[in-house]
Amino acid sequence: MVKLDDYKLEDRYLRQQGRVFLTGTQALVRIPLMQALMDRRDGRNTAGFISGYRGSPLGAYDLELWRAADLLQQHDIRFLPAINEDLAATAILGTQQVETDPDKTVDGVFSIWYGKGPGVDRSGDALKHGNAYGSSPNGGVLVVAGDDHGAVSSSMPHQSDVAFLTFFMPTLNPANVEEYLYYGLYGLALSRYSGFWVGFKAISETVESARSILLPELPTFNIPDDYVPPPDGLHYRWPDLPGPQIEERLEAKRDAALAFARANPIDHRIFDVPDARYGIVTTGKGHLDLMEALRLLDIDRAEAKRIGLDVYKVGMVWPFEQAVALDFVRAKEEVLVVEEKRGIIESWFKEAYYDYPGHKPERMVGKADEKGEPLVPWTGELSPLQLAPIVAQRLDAVLPGLDLSSRAEALTREPIEVIRVPGANRMPYFCSGCPHNTSTKVPTGSQALAGIGCHFMASWMDRDTESLIQMGGEGVNWVGRSLFNGNKHIFQNLGEGTLYHSGSLAIRQAVAAGANITFKILFNDAVAMTGGQPIDGPISVEAIAHSIRAEGVERIALLSDAPDKYNKSDLPRGTTLHPRTDLDAVQRELRDISGVTVLIYEQTCATEKRRKRKRGLMEDPARFVVINDLVCEGCGDCSVESNCLSVVPKETPLGRKRQIDQNSCNKDFSCVNGFCPSFVTIEGGQRRKPDPVAHPIDQRVAALPEPQLPAIDQPYDLLVTGVGGTGVITVGALITMAAHLQGHGASVLDFMGFAQKFGPVLSYIRIARDPDKLNQVRIVPRRADALVGCDMVVSSSPKASATYSPAFTRAVVNTTEMATADFVLDRDASLRADSRIAAIDAAVSELDTIEANRLAAALMGDTIYANVLTLGFAWQQGLVPVALDAMQRAIELNGVKVEQNLKAFSWGRLAAVDATFVNDAAG
Repeated sequence: MVKLDDYKLEDRYLRQQGRVFLTGTQALVRIPLMQALMDRRDGRNTAGFISGYRGSPLGAYDLELWRAADLLQQHDIRFLPAINEDLAATAILGTQQVETDPDKTVDGVFSIWYGKGPGVDRSGDALKHGNAYGSSPNGGVLVVAGDDHGAVSSSMPHQSDVAFLTFFMPTLNPANVEEYLYYGLYGLALSRYSGFWVGFKAISETVESARSILLPELPTFNIPDDYVPPPDGLHYRWPDLPGPQIEERLEAKRDAALAFARANPIDHRIFDVPDARYGIVTTGKGHLDLMEALRLLDIDRAEAKRIGLDVYKVGMVWPFEQAVALDFVRAKEEVLVVEEKRGIIESWFKEAYYDYPGHKPERMVGKADEKGEPLVPWTGELSPLQLAPIVAQRLDAVLPGLDLSSRAEALTREPIEVIRVPGANRMPYFCSGCPHNTSTKVPTGSQALAGIGCHFMASWMDRDTESLIQMGGEGVNWVGRSLFNGNKHIFQNLGEGTLYHSGSLAIRQAVAAGANITFKILFNDAVAMTGGQPIDGPISVEAIAHSIRAEGVERIALLSDAPDKYNKSDLPRGTTLHPRTDLDAVQRELRDISGVTVLIYEQTCATEKRRKRKRGLMEDPARFVVINDLVCEGCGDCSVESNCLSVVPKETPLGRKRQIDQNSCNKDFSCVNGFCPSFVTIEGGQRRKPDPVAHPIDQRVAALPEPQLPAIDQPYDLLVTGVGGTGVITVGALITMAAHLQGHGASVLDFMGFAQKFGPVLSYIRIARDPDKLNQVRIVPRRADALVGCDMVVSSSPKASATYSPAFTRAVVNTTEMATADFVLDRDASLRADSRIAAIDAAVSELDTIEANRLAAALMGDTIYANVLTLGFAWQQGLVPVALDAMQRAIELNGVKVEQNLKAFSWGRLAAVDATFVNDAAG
């Protein structure tokens, strides 16, 4: 039995010292809590304020804030989710005016603005005004930008520090979750002192990862003694009329920010080698990629000192505190700058040392080498394997005799082989019963334009849907395009969240221009794309209809899956009410009407409906559908009608038929529109799930041998793959929490993309005995030590298989054939299961398989336990480097069906040792 940390989930916010396990998003929640404690310590009577707009990678920030609502209230921190990002920034500006308000109730308000990269762009005017007017001495503003460098879940990559430069806004670039806490507090202190608002980069790779971290002590920041502010000060004041004095004050603020950075250095040397001949400058994620590249090249602190290498990490991208930085580059034979995306820091260094009176470096390279040839890429995302050859080649040229290029060549000698199996593949798709399955259809001969939201997935379905536009611009591109195509008609999909955010202006513009367009407002009662949050304000179908009518739209049609709940007297004049089955006919009518028309399609989000039913907040109809496979002809019409992935194939001696996956079905019932005699609707009562096997296994489990757990003296890299909506992320959370409980370093990065349901999910897990050995959170290609494959389709995908090595990767894969979207589009689609398993087997050193879904259904009565059962199987095989006690405690801490999940884990362990017994028990 190992000694475990007496850890509780609420410790992520309540602990004041020691180690906690935090996601990047939770760290952003903890920052204002720590600031409140610092102010109380220092005798300040302050309050906190947080406002912004959700969007990946900050899609779950509001959810975490709501979960911590009681704790935030105890610390007098208010959270106001805004209608959009620029209005949030304007509200933030108002909090900095509190300090000069004669009726103030607090000394000041510290504030956090948040938004994804496009939100920074659209809020440029508001953020520039806010930054120019400034902060208050007891307030301060942190501007958190969610940057998706790889466009994993965004329309395009973002690098908000470039925008921050144009705002004249200081920018902090933390490298990992651990740095979030100190950098966040640093930013607020810098804001208070300088009068600036302070930018804070939160990229996908950090904010969407989780990590075991050591809590910093509450810092005390030094007040500079080498700076005197101008007579009229640096902070917010009124009157402050437009004029050149605003620029002059911004310049004074910059000088104050540099003074603060000198008094509280945030840039620092990593190896501290005074006489180093070679220097590397890094920042943010690029720093971790660089450090991992050095580790792969066997360069640690001692080796760096021996060969004459030092690394300088920049924490504040702008303004550039050059005194220490220029001292670092002094007398270096070469300096290499490693930063992801555009070379901002490289520009500052070159500008600063151009006339540097000291011994400037002989050469500085970064985005290009000394010949102007590309070196460190500025597109995409950096990786350690990408950097290792660059670093090796540059070091070998300056420091002869190292032969690092041979080490780098060994790392990259073999091409990255990825598995490509023809046939069905897993891609994000609408949830079972999703309203968009029906609402995004258009009549034959018509076209639709896509918009921001889950409904964008219609663009890769056979739905004549195209285009990509910024949030709130939906349909306005047609205003310009239609002037030159005869003013034909188009449908435009528009979610009610986007409508409330900014999309109403698009309708106003279309009306003003007289465009021929039908806006299809998809009212789903939740922001499903980012987690099912409510719309940020009072909104209803009736209110939308009246608002649109007031904008000048004459023809409005309301369709619903329950039209009887609406009273026509509550709707504006000219609005017609229809069941959703009239969609095609109504659309045909609207497309023939000149000008702007609106179709409101109302149906609750399927995932939100499922959540509400589980919590007893919505009636669960005593009705379900089954398919009689003796009658079913396997034609697939039910899939065509419903577009639903809960209609799955069933292989029989008479060929492929169809069946309803009752575990994922959300009772939309559109599948019955195929009018097939094989469909049987059962009304009255609820479907009884199979009972778990009543088989005593405690003695057998107690007798199981303890596996030889993998060594974690060096980072151990484990990949978990699976299907969105089945609990894959929970598997990664359990493993990393177990490692944290043992005191090990652990990190996990979950990649979901659009995968709310049915899409591919990958969790990159890294564990090491020494937390300092964990650099980047993503697994380097060909470096995965183990694979826990909860789905063979995702496990055989190019992205997953790029991490496998035939030399050492051990794998456990669930062989259950889980339907993909291809089965909706092609009734005869095949997963090519044998080919996939064979391809995985060839790509790894050792493969074990388990039919986890069948076993979970038979042994536990529900396939929802398949992933935990697979985890138990993998643990018993020695693929998971955490102790049994820690694993079981992590399941208990998760707090969801603890007894059942512990049993599923035990069944998985038994299956690894005694498959015959387990299969016999399953029947």
